[in-house]
Amino acid sequence: MTKLKISKTMAGKTAVKAFLAVALLAGPAAVLAGDVSAAGVKATAAPVMTDNLAKFGLKKAMDLPVTLESEGLSYTLHKIMIYDFKSPEVKKLQKLYGFQNSTPVIGNPKYFIWTKVTIENKTNKKMNGSGMSFQAIVPFTFKTGQSMDTMWPEKLASKTNSKEALWTYSLKPGEKITSYFGYAYAGEFDHFAIRMFYGKNYIEKFVVSE
Repeated sequence: MTKLKISKTMAGKTAVKAFLAVALLAGPAAVLAGDVSAAGVKATAAPVMTDNLAKFGLKKAMDLPVTLESEGLSYTLHKIMIYDFKSPEVKKLQKLYGFQNSTPVIGNPKYFIWTKVTIENKTNKKMNGSGMSFQAIVPFTFKTGQSMDTMWPEKLASKTNSKEALWTYSLKPGEKITSYFGYAYAGEFDHFAIRMFYGKNYIEKFVVSE
């Protein structure tokens, strides 16, 4: 009986295809979180993708993650992906979490911005908030005079401390949560600044310089 021989090159290509298939099926949330795996698939380790800012002509002055902290509130931005609002990735997120086609501030978004963040309560008091209040505490700026707005995940809006798409959060002293915030944006890109307005402090970090 003739034995079928499979070259190492062919086997490697098959393994890579299997991995990509699993990643696509898992969806953008899992891919962004780096949680996708394929049993039995061994692939060469690649740098973790934390952003796609270069696609929009933005050259980073610092790498992610970036942390801002004021009076016991700690915020870390781990990853940020910018998608065309009509892209397949956004349609999938809308189906999963119930994101709408607009916000009260931005009626016709051009982009959907998907972020992975960690919020930590280092105070001795309970910390409560929502996507709306957090937008005021930690705003992003991509171009002076142009704003973005948090997007409401309707399907998870009643869930506190969701690890899939965050809206309402409640953190006890010493507690933290890692989750995702979605934003709508209709402006241009020429820098990327993260700011924190909390307590008496004002903190500003330019991930992409002006």
